[in-house]
Amino acid sequence: MSGTTTAGARLRAAADGANRWLVLVVLCLSLLLVALDATVLHVAVPSVTEDLRPSAVGLLWIVDAYPLVCASLLILFGTLGDRIGRRRVLLFGYALFGVASAMAALADTPAVLIAARALLGVGGAMIMPATLSILRQVFPDRRERALAIGVWSAVAAVGAATGPVIGGFLVEHFWWGSVFLINIPLMALILPIGRWLLPESRGSSDGPWDVLGALMAAAGVLGVVLGVKRVGGGEGLLGPATLVPLVAGAALLAVFVRRQKRRTHPLIDIGMFSRPAFSTAVGCIVLAMLALVGLELIAVQYLQLVLDLSPMETGLRLLPLTFAAMTAGVTGSYTLRRVGPRRMVGWGFVLTAAAVLLLTLMGQHDRPALLTVGFVLLGFGLQSTLFGAYESMLSEVPADRAGGAAAIGETSYQLGAGMGIALLGSVMNAAYAPGLATVHEKGVPKEAGSAAAHSLGEAYQVAAQLGGPMGALLRSTARHAFIDGLHLTLFVSAGLLLLGALAALRLPRAMECPPKETCPPYEARAARTPAPRVPDRSERQVPLPARREPAEATGSGRAAH
Repeated sequence: MSGTTTAGARLRAAADGANRWLVLVVLCLSLLLVALDATVLHVAVPSVTEDLRPSAVGLLWIVDAYPLVCASLLILFGTLGDRIGRRRVLLFGYALFGVASAMAALADTPAVLIAARALLGVGGAMIMPATLSILRQVFPDRRERALAIGVWSAVAAVGAATGPVIGGFLVEHFWWGSVFLINIPLMALILPIGRWLLPESRGSSDGPWDVLGALMAAAGVLGVVLGVKRVGGGEGLLGPATLVPLVAGAALLAVFVRRQKRRTHPLIDIGMFSRPAFSTAVGCIVLAMLALVGLELIAVQYLQLVLDLSPMETGLRLLPLTFAAMTAGVTGSYTLRRVGPRRMVGWGFVLTAAAVLLLTLMGQHDRPALLTVGFVLLGFGLQSTLFGAYESMLSEVPADRAGGAAAIGETSYQLGAGMGIALLGSVMNAAYAPGLATVHEKGVPKEAGSAAAHSLGEAYQVAAQLGGPMGALLRSTARHAFIDGLHLTLFVSAGLLLLGALAALRLPRAMECPPKETCPPYEARAARTPAPRVPDRSERQVPLPARREPAEATGSGRAAH
């Protein structure tokens, strides 16, 4: 009983005192490392290939093991945190992330590196939903929570965008394992601080935890994400390596949903999706990530292969996108209160679509001003969309279901990223390959033209082997074909973003708050403070129950279903 009282006192102290902002700092540092690790390895792949000599399949698993495992386990650990304590799951995630980072840095075989990347995915799946659900609990006031989510989402954008920059710097000056070593001192610092500072919180613990349902959800998400990634890698949709995991994963998820509807104490309240704001916010997250990740992948190829920039220079060119995303996240709370979720998410999509259409003016020559303006608009628009969607989703559910809701949001994030690479990558390939179909008619060997049609990078390799006028012709033709494919991909992406703007019309027009928390302006905070008085001794000694529970349970002010 005393342990429960102590935990409740710590939670109230974190929520009511100034140190809730210190809690936010710890949570953001946690998320920064997880987001950084998702992209920091990309520029180290050539060094890993040269050192460990993995097979083609092995290299694919080295890159994909982390996001695959992380995406598949988000629901499992998000709902487990609701049961056994979110802080406990988060601290275990810290420890596992540090151990796996050391294992990855010292890996001397592809198998060891793949296993370490998979363990990093497990740690990331423990950390990501826990940070968002603890944030939901520590900031019961929706206005303050909106500001906290803005900072949280901006940090996620910073981590993902600066990963290639940091990775490029470390690989150029040290060795590829250093991209993992940077996690270890930070985790060694954040683990004791988190244990001391972070409050423990749990959701509803009625009924047994549905272990079978959690495993079904993990296997289902793994199958779907794996199938989508294989499509993005260029494999046919109807091939067994793609179709089997897709169908099996979709079937498991369908059975999982059916099981949750029938259980008295479900792992995830499927009824959350009957709320238009929640289901629409989840859909907007998927669409936003679908556009963002696919565009980033193609933009990196354009900067490196067409403009001949180094990995470091490429990362620096993407920094305006990062700074714009940070600005949108930090100012998101103010914007949301002024314009409401519907306009913020909808106009964020429209601004992003405009940025994408502006980038269709890119050609074979470097235009730094155009790229900077396009990336700034892209970063600000997409981050505004993601901020409004995450805030609406999290405020729509009861506080005791925050872990499950956060897991759904993060899973949607990962699914959108995977589908973006698959869809936009397929559009790119479909537009690029026909541009090289007739190159053999100009004297280029047919086998060389067929190999060059796979990708621009492979076309450059084939052109270098040919040399002379034929090599120059193949290289120029491939560059033109890539630019044509890039433009078509941008138009498709703009169409998806405008579809997201239409979907956002189902979100609430105004930012609604619980009846007891009316989202006043900053100047009116003093009006919420009780009249100062000195409590008697008995009031100071007896631990009081948390008074915020009814407001937390209602989320957006509407009755919980």
